[in-house]
Amino acid sequence: MSAALGAPATAAAPARTGPDPAPRPAGLAWTSCPAKDPVEKGRLKGLQCASLRVPLDHGRPQGRQITLALTRARHTAPRSKGVVLLNRGGPGAHGRDLPAAFTSGLPKKVAAAYDWIGYDPRGVGASKPALVCDKGYQDPGRPRADSVPAGPAEETAWTGRARSYADDCAKKYRAILPHMGTADWARDMDAIRQALRQDRINFFGYSYGSYLGAVYATMFPGRVRRMVLDSVVHPGRVWYDANLDQNVAFEKRIRAYFDWIARHEKTYGLGRTGEEVAASYARVRAAVKAAPIGGKVGASELDDVFLTDGYGDHTWAAHASALSAYAVRHETRPLGKAWQPPGWLDQNNYAVYNAVQCRDAPWPRDWSRWHADSERLFREGYRFETWSNTWYNAPCAFWGVPGGPVPEVHGASSLPPLLLVQATGDAATPYPGALEMHRRFPASRLVTQVGGGNHGVSMSGDKCVDAAVAAYLATGRIPADRPGPDAECPAGPPPEPAHTKNGGRNGRSTVPR
Repeated sequence: MSAALGAPATAAAPARTGPDPAPRPAGLAWTSCPAKDPVEKGRLKGLQCASLRVPLDHGRPQGRQITLALTRARHTAPRSKGVVLLNRGGPGAHGRDLPAAFTSGLPKKVAAAYDWIGYDPRGVGASKPALVCDKGYQDPGRPRADSVPAGPAEETAWTGRARSYADDCAKKYRAILPHMGTADWARDMDAIRQALRQDRINFFGYSYGSYLGAVYATMFPGRVRRMVLDSVVHPGRVWYDANLDQNVAFEKRIRAYFDWIARHEKTYGLGRTGEEVAASYARVRAAVKAAPIGGKVGASELDDVFLTDGYGDHTWAAHASALSAYAVRHETRPLGKAWQPPGWLDQNNYAVYNAVQCRDAPWPRDWSRWHADSERLFREGYRFETWSNTWYNAPCAFWGVPGGPVPEVHGASSLPPLLLVQATGDAATPYPGALEMHRRFPASRLVTQVGGGNHGVSMSGDKCVDAAVAAYLATGRIPADRPGPDAECPAGPPPEPAHTKNGGRNGRSTVPR
């Protein structure tokens, strides 16, 4: 494939004394971001901020408007290659801090060549309105009920709480929820493109951001220049089936983690085999269920902490140390510190997660389907994630607006090549999703991290992957086309064991870290 994709619309003649003074995009007034931003808490230092009004319903452009909050790190090279719009995933993850992460994490020449645009999507963070529903569902002020119901009464109580969450969202945001799907987000992206005076945009999306990018490329193929889609969503399994796939994949990943702990039995003392470590975990889980740490960390909160280890091995040593402290030395403090109650951004992320996924696609409305699938997977041995994932998504069974139709995802013949990046052992977006996305976009190229299990591969220290991404962003160069993955990078070694004072923080992946 040719690397020549054309010059960006904003390129100007280079100035001898510094970067070109590109004209201010229509509708955007950039100013220095506030030092004490109420949402990002100082993470916007050195960036510029702006806001953009877009229609709540893009089918009624003169109707109610909402506000998107944006940030920018300007190019420092003599000539800009254009803008790169950034999305962390979720759906619902904030994004205004991302330009700083990308300009510091990429090679200097690549970072200098673009204008990096972060933004909080509709409903998120500093964008207005920002969605938050029934905070008690995730944080009732005491340990949550065990996510694994002991019987029909406990399952009924959980479904009642999920219904209450959905009802609260519908009560607060009845006019907004019909317009929270991925297609609405893609139209917002195009509004940002227009406000930035770009004929085409570049895009870098992690996790759900890969799906958003793919939907945008399907809806607006003539507006795409370069796209990196990292940790790729399966475009044919949104969203109920995707979560069933996660239950299987996370079980495999947590077993790999327990095997790693067993290999370092001298350090952690939790067992010589993965099965023995799993038994140690089960004993700790039963103990904190009976006597929650600090009156806050029970069985479900413990699972929250170790769910993080399914997303990435950067927390493995810390969490193993905390588990060992409790199981071997009867010290509760490290595990108690490993879990933190969800803050405002976490609650906002969760509300938007539901608002988007429940709207995007049809979900089973008969609870017997959810029960049967959860019971089947649990019975088959996929125990770690199944029921907690069920309750994470359960509000969609009772959501106030119908889901669907599912956005189309496919590559037009005119579309430039996209770069897909995927670890073969990713639990959050399992590997078959990347293969299917690669198939649907024939001009795309797939870079696979073989043997890796982390969610969010780019800019995490893999020199092979990072070199492929940097080359693509710098010149458009892509791997040669071949059957299956087009390039393979061997995963690096697992982390070394280490004792730490703090077991980390709970939560779903917020790549880049």
